[in-house]
Amino acid sequence: MPQATESSCRLYLVTPPALEPAAFAVQLAEALDAGDVACVQLRLKDCSDDAVRRACDALRPVAQQRDVAFILNDHPALAKEMGCDGVHVGQKDTPYAKARQIVGKDAIVGVTCHDSRHLAMEAGEAGADYVAFGAFFPTATKDAEYHATPDLLAWWAEMMEIPCVAIGGITPENCGPLVAAGADFLAVVGGVWNHPQGPGAAVKAYNAAIAGALAG
Repeated sequence: MPQATESSCRLYLVTPPALEPAAFAVQLAEALDAGDVACVQLRLKDCSDDAVRRACDALRPVAQQRDVAFILNDHPALAKEMGCDGVHVGQKDTPYAKARQIVGKDAIVGVTCHDSRHLAMEAGEAGADYVAFGAFFPTATKDAEYHATPDLLAWWAEMMEIPCVAIGGITPENCGPLVAAGADFLAVVGGVWNHPQGPGAAVKAYNAAIAGALAG
């Protein structure tokens, strides 16, 4: 996983649930050229494997040429086939151990842990490269069954060395308490791609908000 150094927090961009690869590659380049981004997760739902492959071919080079990790959601075999840097799995997807076996020991494997300390401990002890908690705020990206709070991030940061990712309705305006609590990465979707001034302006706004929260 890209480094989150002591007392730092970085952006983790998640793609919209549907996209046209060539057009979105332009948006992704704009976002990544605007400021610090650690990671991009390609998250396409209800798509064929070939559609995922086409998106990987268009987007992976945009990220990797900028030294940004490119992670595929849900599909460890496709992640390995397409040269992605790793895979992110949910609790209803491929189990961590199976995903690790498929992508190999050097790839990134992240695990969704919702609002559960138990699931996070299990994932961490199994060897996950990061755990993801959420949703912290209401989000239009998907129906949130779970609701996490900043004290979960603070507990994890105190207990574990493994990075944690916060996700769910995070904006430049509301991210401060998550950064202060110890989030290593902020995963954002709509806040970047739906920003009225475009994704580049959004990345700048998030990075400014992170810097402000860290300066505290």
